[in-house]
Amino acid sequence: MSQKDKKSDANEVGSDNALPISDKIKASARQIWLAGLGAYNKAEEDTGKIFDKLVKEGEELEAATRGVVEKQFKAVEGTVEGVRGKASNTFGKLESVFDQRVSGALERLGIPNRKTIEALEARIDALEAELKKCNK
Repeated sequence: MSQKDKKSDANEVGSDNALPISDKIKASARQIWLAGLGAYNKAEEDTGKIFDKLVKEGEELEAATRGVVEKQFKAVEGTVEGVRGKASNTFGKLESVFDQRVSGALERLGIPNRKTIEALEARIDALEAELKKCNK
């Protein structure tokens, strides 16, 4: 083959080996660019589908976990009610013990309790009524 034939073979578009390195780089860069555009376009198309799928999966997960959470909440709520009842009962007993001790301390100090004061008030009212009768 002559030099002229070799040059014409090297310039043929169909042959990869025949293209100069700069043309190969350009062709490769263009393919990479086109692949990137295609990937971007595919991602744009799939984004809506993926988002809808994620929303659906989220709803399913929420529905599944809501029942479990509600069961746990009710169990804890029942326990809290039991503890509250015991605490209320214990507080009532504590209050009663406190009242008895304070009443006992006041009695030892000679301070009259409510019953004694009410009885004295009743006697005073009766004496006032007697005095009014005598003054008339």
